[in-house]
Amino acid sequence: MIYLTDLISKWTNSLEWMMLVMVIGGGLFLISYAKFKPYFYFKHALQIVAGKFDKTEDVGQVSHFQALSAVIAATVGLGNISGVAVAIYSGGPGVVFWMWVTAFIGMGIKFYSCTLAVLLREVDANGIVRAGPMYYMSKGLGKIGKPLAVFFASVTLLGVLPVFTANQLTQSLMEVLQPNTFWAIGDFNWKLLFGSLLIVITATIIFGGLKKIVRVTSALVPFMVVIYLLVALFILVTNGTKILPTFQLIFTEAFNWETSVIGGLSGLIIIGMRRAVFSNESGLGTAPIYHGQSKTNEPVQEGLVAMLGPFIDTIIVCTITALLILISGVYLEGDKNGIVLTMAAFDQLLFGFGKPLLLILVLVFALSTLFTYSFYGTQCLTFLGGIKIGKYYNPIYLLSIIFAAIASLEFVIGLIDLAFALMSISNMIALVLLAPKVKEATYHYFKNQYGKS
Repeated sequence: MIYLTDLISKWTNSLEWMMLVMVIGGGLFLISYAKFKPYFYFKHALQIVAGKFDKTEDVGQVSHFQALSAVIAATVGLGNISGVAVAIYSGGPGVVFWMWVTAFIGMGIKFYSCTLAVLLREVDANGIVRAGPMYYMSKGLGKIGKPLAVFFASVTLLGVLPVFTANQLTQSLMEVLQPNTFWAIGDFNWKLLFGSLLIVITATIIFGGLKKIVRVTSALVPFMVVIYLLVALFILVTNGTKILPTFQLIFTEAFNWETSVIGGLSGLIIIGMRRAVFSNESGLGTAPIYHGQSKTNEPVQEGLVAMLGPFIDTIIVCTITALLILISGVYLEGDKNGIVLTMAAFDQLLFGFGKPLLLILVLVFALSTLFTYSFYGTQCLTFLGGIKIGKYYNPIYLLSIIFAAIASLEFVIGLIDLAFALMSISNMIALVLLAPKVKEATYHYFKNQYGKS
């Protein structure tokens, strides 16, 4: 396992610069190509989510709100609670600034990708929508479209396996419950037991299909995000004098040329970008698979709704998590990583009651992520092999939970980073090439909506 972890790390390191250029460089090109216009319609996006522009006759399977909730369920979870801790452990306080930069760029990327998801989706004879990068690649890119789509769908099958979520949730249960004190069967057996339980819970939801997934996530996620924010707000208010110095620390360390991070400042930027992409999935191409299901005939509307995802996910939730970790000072101890680091911060700031409270939040966030990721993989396998083959993804997905529960955090992070790099590179190529289609759709939408382009 150690050899395989090292090998995956080498592959990922060789791809990270290409990923940096494609996500940051490509993203900057896209938002400048759109003249930053989508960013000025934040209020309009909120009105769309609220259902102001809904039409019953529109094509699609879920509402704007349900699509956004499902995507946030996949992103506002352990990527925000554990992923931020991994970032700070690896790069220090300054990494948070580069997560913000990537999230801002990611908002523009999601506008393009989710506009294309509706613009170039397919609807079968039964009215079932098929959408995502593999469809806008194959329909919009001519001869190179199908090979690129096949490549994207193939690596996404690996990237959306629930290995990080299952690994960190199992670690959380082990950390808080200390199960060996009740029944001394060893850590390995307890992890197997927890993994098996996760399989049963996840299976009851994902085999119910898209509508059951979005029904559960749209009910759970908004409520739990509010609870998380209220708990965090209490902590921040009781530590108010430390907030401004913490922000100053973030900005100072973000441009620390003598940082101890491997690779210096460029290494710090890469860590921030990696974790931001992991957190809000901008550029990966997963969100368009859900957003493409939305009940709308206006592609630009869904693009605007999708922009809210990175803002909620990274600018708000990740920032709060980072502040709590930095204010607590536990990151300086250097012996904690991932969810264990975040739990230590919560426990210190909530007078010893933080671990059980965070465990409840983590449990709901993790389960909602487990429910939503299965749909991504099913759609990719359906694209590659048809509906009959696509249905076999869920059993594979469930079995991977057991593997993730017992694997090391380093192996899991390396595996996901490698898959995410390949996904983002292929997806960003498609977005840049298809940018004129989005620009044209945006021009006509705002002209019809506001009488101006």
